[in-house]
Amino acid sequence: MAKPMTKTQLVAALAEKMDADKKTAGAALDAISEIITAEVAGGGAVTLPGVGKVYCRERPERMVRNPATGEQFKKEADKQVKVTIAKALKDSVNA
Repeated sequence: MAKPMTKTQLVAALAEKMDADKKTAGAALDAISEIITAEVAGGGAVTLPGVGKVYCRERPERMVRNPATGEQFKKEADKQVKVTIAKALKDSVNA
């Protein structure tokens, strides 16, 4: 498995695609990240065309087990961030 792309590499690639400098590309990436975070934290969802959909799912209160001791305890309800991958991306990977 290849190493994941770092933020620096992503900013450089984005700057090249945008025909802009790295500072502008970094600011654009940070802005997109902030927008997605704010929307999902507020209970909404964000669709990135060709990539997927980022959303928040609420999980109910449930019983869980500590694997070290075997003790069961109640875990409070919480929220979980989920990503559904777009069909176009799946198809391009499997092509």
